[in-house]
Amino acid sequence: MELNQRAHALVQPILAAPSEINAEVSQLACGAHVLDLGVQAGRGGLEAGRQLAEICLAGLANVDFVPSQFHGTRTSVQVRSDHPLLACLGSQYAGWQIKREKFFGMGSGPMRIKAGKEPVIQELGLKDDSPLAVGILETSQLPDDAVCEKMAADCQVSPDQLFLLAARTASIAGHVQVVARSVETCLHKLHELHFDLSTIESGYGIAPLPPIAADDVVGIGRTNDAILYGASVTLWVRESTEKLREVGEKLPSNTSSMYGEPFEKILRDAKFDFYQIDPLLFSPAEVCLVSLKDGQTTIVGERNDAVLAKSFGQG
Repeated sequence: MELNQRAHALVQPILAAPSEINAEVSQLACGAHVLDLGVQAGRGGLEAGRQLAEICLAGLANVDFVPSQFHGTRTSVQVRSDHPLLACLGSQYAGWQIKREKFFGMGSGPMRIKAGKEPVIQELGLKDDSPLAVGILETSQLPDDAVCEKMAADCQVSPDQLFLLAARTASIAGHVQVVARSVETCLHKLHELHFDLSTIESGYGIAPLPPIAADDVVGIGRTNDAILYGASVTLWVRESTEKLREVGEKLPSNTSSMYGEPFEKILRDAKFDFYQIDPLLFSPAEVCLVSLKDGQTTIVGERNDAVLAKSFGQG
């Protein structure tokens, strides 16, 4: 599958009618297309966030809102995919740090395959020969010509074939697209545990949507807490229950030594250096593994309402 072509098809309705989702679209002098869904375009919106998340998943997953009794907005974000490996690690994972002079953003989306900079892309052997690149930027500022020209070069496409969708964390769209990463965090943790991801047939995840934070640091904390302490993920796997129980013991976030504090505190204690944070912390609160070999389920981890309440300003 050429994931950039799939994502590009989903971008077209936004380009045609950006005001319908409170977005702003511009084409820079270099030709790159920049879609603002929550940087300077107000605080974004729910539909902008939902579409942003689905584009980030290259159209290989469905993202919806459902009512819930979780702390926060009484709203949860759910995601489901029958191509979780390609959708989540091939596209959605925010593994590309974009740094240039005064610009910083976390890059995700299928453009990562074109750039091929990350070990996970190389290890999975992913390729995309399409002549365009579509990416999502979690950033507090819009990219300029210099940033876009460098990204286009990295993706081996002409700047006019680069399509970037941007939202800051402290926006509605920004919150939604991060909270929609419940399945992705689970697959990435399994990848870190050297589990064979090709055996995963389908994935479903749900996580609470926090109140929109006043600034990006609080937003990063709340959206990560929604996953670490509130997300529940189910995976359907072509593996035995015995094997799933073995890996399940190491899978949920509560297996990390850093578990138990709001993520904002963990991040500040680490002086904003993500490399000082235990990588095994990044996983859903609860995981259900369904064996397609013997029809049994393995449930590990648990949600932590106390930490969610504290993080979301309700306790």
